[in-house]
Amino acid sequence: MSDANHPANLAELHRRIENLIRTGTVEEVKGDRVRIHTGELTTNWIPWLTLRAGDARTWWRPSTGEQVLLLCLSGELTTAVALPAIYSDANPAPLLDEQVHHSVYPDGAVIEYDPRSSALKATGIKTALVEASTRVTLDTPLVVCTQHLETATLSVKKGGTLKGAYTHSGGSFTSNGITVHTHTHTGVERGGSNTGGPQ
Repeated sequence: MSDANHPANLAELHRRIENLIRTGTVEEVKGDRVRIHTGELTTNWIPWLTLRAGDARTWWRPSTGEQVLLLCLSGELTTAVALPAIYSDANPAPLLDEQVHHSVYPDGAVIEYDPRSSALKATGIKTALVEASTRVTLDTPLVVCTQHLETATLSVKKGGTLKGAYTHSGGSFTSNGITVHTHTHTGVERGGSNTGGPQ
């Protein structure tokens, strides 16, 4: 009997083949490493596969209880890397729509895009920040702000309409070169006559 056909070698080969690809669940997460529980075993601290890890890098680490695929080089768990993720009874799919791209987060926030309506939606968030060193452009026929809008400066180039009560304080208010709150009138007479235009 050749060494290759020896029962011990065949058993080892069978074990390695079985271990090439396994499923498991995340037991612990620390930094950029995880420990995966698979069958009756728990791996050492191993890396997980991410979308990009070069000059562009992404970070979205697995969570405890998340089901993953274990890829074990040469069938050895010591060489394993975790490939997230697989839906499970504990963490089922958040949506069963055929076309919507949908991400849901632990705090209930949702980011979703529906190509059928070309609609991008972010809900359940508390704050949003966009930092740009030069400019942010909103190129659309209509921008709607349903509540309070605060801005350091404002430049309106094509006119508009103001409705409701407005209060101005702290500085001058100028219209067509005339400071409204300090202008004078010509041709003023006591009595019921009208004043002249502002100067």
